[in-house]
Amino acid sequence: MIKRIPFFLALLAMIGGVFIAILFATQEEKFQSKIAAGLEKNEKIQKIVDPTEKAAKIKSESEKNWRYYQRYHFHATGIGAMMIGILLFLARLEAPKNFVTIASYMVAIGGFLYPFVWLFAGMYGPEMGRSEAKEAFAIFGYMGGVFLVGGLLSMILSLKYDMKEA
Repeated sequence: MIKRIPFFLALLAMIGGVFIAILFATQEEKFQSKIAAGLEKNEKIQKIVDPTEKAAKIKSESEKNWRYYQRYHFHATGIGAMMIGILLFLARLEAPKNFVTIASYMVAIGGFLYPFVWLFAGMYGPEMGRSEAKEAFAIFGYMGGVFLVGGLLSMILSLKYDMKEA
């Protein structure tokens, strides 16, 4: 069971990325409406007096917040695929189990959680402000570092230990 959890997280990340892509295709107006509603509540934007400047800011922020949702999709599917590759590679190494388990969990947990910084920034960014939303959910962004360290540990293990024979 302990070996399956990292693979489960990798598959879950990929499924989440694909699922939101399906939602984009079928429910894009709802995403755009949610972004627009959030921007209407954004205090900094509502303080802009000039209507032309305000409309330009809303358009710009709407596009950038929509891009954050897309980044969740890109990162969840892409990192999920990398996670599976690294996990399969680690499963073939003749390295001590503890090192393989640690590297596997670092790759899986970090890779699974990292994309959520973009999802939550897309969800809460319109009302809070993009920078504030990324800051509020920075812990998920830091998980990218956990993924990276797990990948580096995997690389170090590959230099020291051979692959198992097929």
